[in-house]
Amino acid sequence: MKSSVAIIGDLDTVTGFQLGGVKESKIVETNEDAKNALDELINDEISIIIITEKIADNIRKYIDKKIGSDVLPMIIEIPDKSGPSDMGSDPMGELIKRVIGVEMVK
Repeated sequence: MKSSVAIIGDLDTVTGFQLGGVKESKIVETNEDAKNALDELINDEISIIIITEKIADNIRKYIDKKIGSDVLPMIIEIPDKSGPSDMGSDPMGELIKRVIGVEMVK
């Protein structure tokens, strides 16, 4: 049985998650690597895909196209070793909107 959680990120981030027990992982260096990794994990029916914010920002349109309004796989964006990015969107708000269909307003 395949793992239900996977990580896409740089070497340091992926290594940290592997030490924490995440077995399915993809180390990526280019946007094309990230797109291929995302496709492979979606095809493997991974339920939760953790991806670093910077990588996700670089392939945002591709993620939106592949995932759309689907609930699964759940994409969770995390900061990499250099800290949080200055994203204009709220990934948790987007996740809530996808799961329950309601936009949370601050």
